[in-house]
This record gives sequence, C-alpha cells and structure tokens, in this order.
Amino acid sequence: MTSALARDGHVGDLLRDWRQRRRLSQLDLASEAGVSSRHLSFVETGRARPSREMVLHLAEQLEVPLRERNDLLLAAGFAPLYGRRALDDPDMAAVRRAIDLVLAAYEPYPAVVVDRSWQLVAGNSSVALLTEGAAEELLAPPANVLRLSLHPDGVAPRILNLPQWRRHVLHRLDREAHLTGDPQLRALHEELAALPGGTDRTPPDGIAVPLRIRAGDDVLSFLGTVTTFGTAVDLTAAELSIEAFLPADPHTAEVLRRFR
Repeated sequence: MTSALARDGHVGDLLRDWRQRRRLSQLDLASEAGVSSRHLSFVETGRARPSREMVLHLAEQLEVPLRERNDLLLAAGFAPLYGRRALDDPDMAAVRRAIDLVLAAYEPYPAVVVDRSWQLVAGNSSVALLTEGAAEELLAPPANVLRLSLHPDGVAPRILNLPQWRRHVLHRLDREAHLTGDPQLRALHEELAALPGGTDRTPPDGIAVPLRIRAGDDVLSFLGTVTTFGTAVDLTAAELSIEAFLPADPHTAEVLRRFR
C-alpha cells in the first residue's frame, strides 16, 4: 500500500481493507472506536467524509503503522502527519544515543538494529560471531539480516536447527507482511521461502525457538529479544527495532565472555 495508491484510492476503501486485515466487523470496530456503525459504514462507502481526527482515531484503533497512517490521511485529503528524518539528522541525536547505549549494553551478546524491511542499520562487535564466513555480497550495505540468516551463502550452513529456525523466521515475516500490508515484506517472504533449508513441521517445544549455531569448535545457543521505540512519532524511529541474541545456556554465556 503506497502513498501513490493512497492518493488515487478512497480513504473508506483503505479503512475497510485495514478493518478486514484485522478481522474486525464494522460493529466490532465501531464499538471499539466509540462511533456508530452507521457512520462507519458511511465512511467506508464514501457517503461521509471523515475528519482528520476521525481518520487518526480509526487508525489508532486498527493499529495501523505510522507510514500507512500517512497514506490514510492523504487519501482523505489531508497532509501527512508523521515525518521521516535520517538517523544523521541533528534532531535524531537522542535516538542515535539510545541505539548506541543499548547496543553497548548488550555486549558481549550480539545485537543488531534493523529497519522495517530488515535492513541492517547498526550492530555491536559481537555480531561478528554470527556472520563469520558469510559471503561479502550478503554483508555489503544495505545488508538484509533475514536474507543473511537463511541464504546458503550466508549464516544458514552454520545453523544446526535450520529447518526450525527457518520456520520461525518465515512465520514472523509472513505475519509482519500481513499486518503492515507492505509489498516489500511480502516479496522478501516469497524470496526467502524459495531458498533451500528444509521445513520443520513438528510442533514447537520449550519456551522459545532457539538459534543454535556452530562457531568454530563450539555450538552456541541463543534466544532472541526485540526492543522498539514504543512512543516514536518519526517514521525512522518508529520502524527501527533492536534484535538481541542472549545466551540460552551457560556454555554460550562463557564463550561470549571470552570473546569479549
């Protein structure tokens, strides 16, 4: 769903698409938003023109990402609300400091910063443990960390539970593509799903899917965590996430302490 499509489309059509994507009826959304289902129906069919405040209110109830909220505003005839600044913009200094602080705090555990498309923005020194031996073209900017992890010329040959990890990555990416409506994420999912690596159809066990990877003569096991800027109103900050890999067993913790 692009801004060009938003200008050509009708805000009611886009709102209906988001409502159906969230699997809500008109009555469900109307109840959650505190509006009449009749008015919501009129908005979706174009019989009523929503105010700027109503567009934003419905978008909030539908958990529409900020980028797509701009599209809704454009389709309704209003200016976009959420700006986008480059990370090197002076106004983003606080965000850069926060990123540096979090990456340093995770040492000696690997952590990366990625954008919505899963392109690598930054990483700490321990990431080298994960990417060792990967092809240079997969590491060259803008490196995509999911492609890097599942590609046969990337990290995939060293992942001991590749079918299990591959299922986890593809499931998460598929869900993000569905929730955001982002065609780039959908295309990435199709690309990665076509890569070799096997399919694990066994039910998951334990508390989380680990990443078990060979590092020299060692086998390291990690559990992933995600940190986001939950109150961001800038698109760049809102679409960043910090993916950290924490040791899942004492042996991995000890190896990482020695690496540091």
